[in-house]
Amino acid sequence: MENVILSRLPVMALCLCLFPGQLLADTTNTILSYLEREQGKYAALAHEIWEKAELGYLETRSSRLLQEMLAEEGFTIESGVAGMPTAFVASYGSGEPIIGILAEFDALPGISQTASPKREPDPDKTSGHACGHHLFGAGSTAAAIAVRHWMQEHDVSGTVRLYGTPAEEGGSGKVYMVREGLFAGVAAVLAWHPSDKNAANPVTTLANKSAKFGFHGVSSHAAVAPERGRSALDAVEAMNHMANMMREHIPQEARMHYVITRGGSTPNVVPDFAEVFYYLRHPDAGTLEDLWERLLDVARGAALGTGTEMVSEVNHGNHSMLPNETLAEAMYNNLVRVGGVKYDDDDLAFASELAQSLNSREDDLALAAVRIEPMGPLQSMGSTDVGDVSWQVPTSQVNTATWVPGTAPHTWQAIAAGGTAIGHKGMLVAAKTLALTAGDLFLHPALLDAAKEELEQRRGKDFEYQPLLGDRDPPLDYRR
Repeated sequence: MENVILSRLPVMALCLCLFPGQLLADTTNTILSYLEREQGKYAALAHEIWEKAELGYLETRSSRLLQEMLAEEGFTIESGVAGMPTAFVASYGSGEPIIGILAEFDALPGISQTASPKREPDPDKTSGHACGHHLFGAGSTAAAIAVRHWMQEHDVSGTVRLYGTPAEEGGSGKVYMVREGLFAGVAAVLAWHPSDKNAANPVTTLANKSAKFGFHGVSSHAAVAPERGRSALDAVEAMNHMANMMREHIPQEARMHYVITRGGSTPNVVPDFAEVFYYLRHPDAGTLEDLWERLLDVARGAALGTGTEMVSEVNHGNHSMLPNETLAEAMYNNLVRVGGVKYDDDDLAFASELAQSLNSREDDLALAAVRIEPMGPLQSMGSTDVGDVSWQVPTSQVNTATWVPGTAPHTWQAIAAGGTAIGHKGMLVAAKTLALTAGDLFLHPALLDAAKEELEQRRGKDFEYQPLLGDRDPPLDYRR
């Protein structure tokens, strides 16, 4: 799949000409007033999910909290969709257009932290919201409910739909929802993500595929009868060695990384089973599939050379994000209208202390948190299952400064800030931006038409969606 570069469209100028200024002002006032008034409720919701820090496909309580709040607000809930117990679709209104908003809520394993500016692992947890998905879920829920109040107050027709999407971190929850056809008929999808900056770029990401490679050998006494053994760990090490040599001969945009998940139990027993978990990424899905075949050959060669048997299971697969400049410009204009994250004295004191643990180049943290990054095309080296949605429906995403400037995702510093007012204020900026943009989409059919036309041009006439994870069922036990 090849991204077609389109000229940037002055879509908001078009929209403002087509709709009365008074209704635009009423939209802004209704949405912003609601979110300002109820910000404490959504901060508490986010913090409760932060405390739970549930892993992918195990987010039972986190998902239930979001569903309960949406149900109280009059949304119709469809739970357990696409074969995933924690996935849901919440809808309010009827008819078209249907505007979707994405919500995530899974944490990351192997890292925990209190809401402290110094490294302080939580002894009661082995997981944490190091990517801020507790804010993602609560902020998107706030946005959807704000839109619902505006629709009711101003008698706006159409449907706002919140998608509760589990297991973004390596579980590809959204891919199964796409595969199930749950985005059929949706006119546009809006998303956001926690960050250390405020931006609304037409971004693309890396397509991503992962698998666990298991090797079955023959156990034996490592000293008395080593000749009778066939070490599965040798196979894992052989695969890793060849994969590391392969790195020199793959495109520079590619990324490949692994962890050994099973390596044996004791040195004096030749391991009869060992396992390694690989991620492979590239901007283009076709190139990624070619690289994946080479990695499979590496695994087969490792098994052949060590006298073991190899089995592999694809764990997840995500397409790259397909940018949509039409929606990105609408999102950017609303982000500018809302403004960035404003620190008070307590926020600045926390940020300044935490920044001592960062390799940050920001001299003025308060200025960095409030700054809006210039809009422009961006290539991210990360991956997300939002990508699969973006090849089906015009999709755009905003980032807000929920973390101290200079913070990287998947770090203890991200967990720490996400448990404080800094994270909650960034979430409020995101909720306001999402809700205002959704309002624009309901009011301006021309904006939706332009976004759809751009989607069709970018993905090409011969586009046919094929999930990178194939026809496998959701891996509901991948975090157990």
